[in-house]
Amino acid sequence: QYCFSTAAAYGLHVSRASSNDATPTGRNDVLLRFEFSAPSRDGSQRIKVVTMRDGVTSEADLPSVRTTPLGVAPIINRVSVGGGTLQIFAGLREDPFFFDVEQYFKVRAGALGIGPAVGFRSPGFDFTAGYNVLSIAVRVPRAWLQGRSSATTFDLWATVSVGGKQIERLGRPAINEGLVVTNDYLNALNSVGPDFEAAALAGRQPAAGIAGPIVAEAKKTLMAVGNDDARATALLGAFLPDVLRIDTTGASGYANALNSKGSPIRGRKITDDVIDVTLSVVTNGAIKGDNVSYVGPNAGGTGHKPLLESFPYLADPN
Repeated sequence: QYCFSTAAAYGLHVSRASSNDATPTGRNDVLLRFEFSAPSRDGSQRIKVVTMRDGVTSEADLPSVRTTPLGVAPIINRVSVGGGTLQIFAGLREDPFFFDVEQYFKVRAGALGIGPAVGFRSPGFDFTAGYNVLSIAVRVPRAWLQGRSSATTFDLWATVSVGGKQIERLGRPAINEGLVVTNDYLNALNSVGPDFEAAALAGRQPAAGIAGPIVAEAKKTLMAVGNDDARATALLGAFLPDVLRIDTTGASGYANALNSKGSPIRGRKITDDVIDVTLSVVTNGAIKGDNVSYVGPNAGGTGHKPLLESFPYLADPN
């Protein structure tokens, strides 16, 4: 039985976008924060839910709101907080991510001239095959995200903080960690929000000066994998700030729609091959994908388990 850290705060952040083409602001219009107690004898943990919506903080800390221990059907907690009712699942699930990450780093090193030139193997090696991951899934009414606005497009990102210090941030898969090579730069990006990236790209100080070397390294990677200067600059504008944009007026899917900057705007589905889409875009079509899929067969595994038909959708743990 693996458990959520009792020292960490897990955050889901939401900004309301004025349009599909608007530059992400990284503004915290809505924040959902989850904290976990020590596990009980059955392995479950109490979940404390804190919401911050348009500057108003609300909290739900009920003994009945708990994680799902191993061997138990998914527990769907219905939590009334912040003027809305949320459905929350937290527990161990099969890791749905699929990516030949080891080979990607070799391909990137070859393109940058710091390793031998190689391509992706076929079939690719699914590095998450057979692994589980602690997961938090939330269903929220769109009206609750909208507040007093009429927004239908939202930007999302997730964070992990310990002792009030943010140590992890992610929006789209394989953007910051795919383009930035220097580990200290990645740590720096993990400690700030997309609002910092927005300020840096807009040339506002001190963010622009601090982020200058990081942006330069990301651009160098983009140029090394098949883009000229103009296209590399355009791609930085399309994929940064690092958020997952969701236009809720259309069907979800990572490649279902793009905005005028070429950025995906329909969120993603669990089985979407976001890596293949991203590789194709950032290499200007030179690399079509990593030869790994959700269903397989992949090197190192036959594929992932079928998804559940209802919330939280993620497959049962291995």
